[in-house]
Amino acid sequence: MNPDSEDALRQSIIDSCLWMNTSGLNQGTSGNISVRCGDHMIITPSGIPYDQLHPDMLCCVPLNADPNPVARNRPSSEWRFHQALLNAKPDQSVVVHAHPAHVTAIAVQRRSIPACHYMIAAFGGDDVPLVDYALFGSSELAELVTKAMAERSGCLMANHGAITTGNSLARALWRMEELENLARVYLLAQSCGTPKILSNAEMAEVVEAFGDYGPTD
Repeated sequence: MNPDSEDALRQSIIDSCLWMNTSGLNQGTSGNISVRCGDHMIITPSGIPYDQLHPDMLCCVPLNADPNPVARNRPSSEWRFHQALLNAKPDQSVVVHAHPAHVTAIAVQRRSIPACHYMIAAFGGDDVPLVDYALFGSSELAELVTKAMAERSGCLMANHGAITTGNSLARALWRMEELENLARVYLLAQSCGTPKILSNAEMAEVVEAFGDYGPTD
């Protein structure tokens, strides 16, 4: 990738982080984004407010090794699951992590999101799974996330937040926004009754019809 293209990619990551905060999908510096770039990933740094970021402040981490210990900025503390997902899912080029309020509320209850709406198909199956609790940034969390998302493009993490993937920034961000909306609808439905869950057969039909539905860059 030529330097101009990489600078544009880095700026698009910053713009995406800013959008997540202004849209309410994330707060402060708690979320992070990575994008595959050859045999590396470009990932947001740890602990720096998004409105203070410049393209050269983002971190470049190998996909097959630990980050450079003497780099200017430390990568997000969650770099392990970003790296693990990009390695395990070669057809996906973007990983988005955030703490949307409604999604996180369900994660705090340690529940997955069932097929309460056909848009669950946007995540590749008949639910959005929950990953058991593990310390943030740990290898254990990376292993749990990678296993749960083997056939999914989104998951919840117990007492933590959510992850989505995509083959473009637009698609991964769309999934995170859709996941928060599904969580909000599910909680609203539960507050006034018992949601009716679509059957496995009904969801299989939806998943087949879904195809490549969703935005692209």
